[in-house]
Amino acid sequence: MKAALIVFAKEFLENLRDRRTVLTALVMGPLLGPLLFGAALQFSLDRGRLGADQSVELHVINGGAAANLLQYLHSYGVEAKELQGDEAAARAAIASRSARVVLEIPADFATRLAQAEPAPLRLYADGSRSSDQRSVARVRNLLAAWSQQTAGKRLQMRGLDPQLLTPLALQNIDVSTPAGRSLLLLGMLSFFLILSLLTGGMYLAIDTTVGERERGTLEPLLATPVRRESLLAGKLLATCSYMLLSMSLTTAALFLALGRIDMEQFGMSANLGPATALALIGVTAPLIPLLGGAMTLLAAFTRSSREAQAWLGVLQLLPTLPLVFASLMNLAPSLKLMLVPSLSQHLLITQLLRGETPDLLWLTTSVSATLLAGLVVIRLAARLYRRESLLV
Repeated sequence: MKAALIVFAKEFLENLRDRRTVLTALVMGPLLGPLLFGAALQFSLDRGRLGADQSVELHVINGGAAANLLQYLHSYGVEAKELQGDEAAARAAIASRSARVVLEIPADFATRLAQAEPAPLRLYADGSRSSDQRSVARVRNLLAAWSQQTAGKRLQMRGLDPQLLTPLALQNIDVSTPAGRSLLLLGMLSFFLILSLLTGGMYLAIDTTVGERERGTLEPLLATPVRRESLLAGKLLATCSYMLLSMSLTTAALFLALGRIDMEQFGMSANLGPATALALIGVTAPLIPLLGGAMTLLAAFTRSSREAQAWLGVLQLLPTLPLVFASLMNLAPSLKLMLVPSLSQHLLITQLLRGETPDLLWLTTSVSATLLAGLVVIRLAARLYRRESLLV
């Protein structure tokens, strides 16, 4: 144990002297990423709020044929602008981005309405422009409401109750909590935490094995009268310590950045207190031996730093794949899923952000399964350290 601590102190301090590595592993990744995420989230929320309040610009072809309709749209914040031409003019205006939404009204619009016949309208928009879809949906909903209102007036003129056309009165009731709705925006926290683990330990894992082999310092180190398991333990302990430090900085930066965002104005709330931050770190910490052992194993297996970086780039994808699968399948937490590393941490983090207390059995299963997987990977790395091929 004493030898392992000596190796740990050596590797920890040597890595700390490398300013570029420290800047990348402990500043650029853990701090810059969360700050950019918080700024992007704030921008997205502000843009959504402004989009709901601001008026919609609608270009209209032959607007004089439907003055009442345009007056109705204007009362709901739709500013109509006349556009001369036909279908070709509408397509050209949208293609040139001089118009976002174009409404074409036929010349016989008023005549068809007076004869109680369907009056066709054409609404032109570019479906590939996501920024325009809010305006398109707003105009479409207003047109549907005006159509329903007109149909109701026709029935009243004939002495019929307009409610005859609505046999169902459906009420949509949202039972989600403000904390639950906030997960639509905060579901990326698990990705940031896991990536921060890999970023914090990747450079040290490469340098302590394949890096020392390239510099010619690994062979003299292995020739010392110290068990190779102790050397591995010291190097792995240094790697894991930087991973924990990187994750802690990332969590603190995320909570500081997100704490400045006023989510309650959008009907959301998030449990972002210091206790939750510590709980997230504690839930994610069992991944450190597993990912640290995996990076050390790959670094010992490869023959050059470039090869190690390529393999570790692939390794970064593996812990995030279960999270992508969980998001696509909308998986609910269960005891079986607690056996899957990274996925169980993601599900537990989701519960903590909701303000829920994770089940003790689930928490125990997640920690045990992840630590057991880490022990298996570390034993594989230890076997590789005993081989003389490690120096080749």
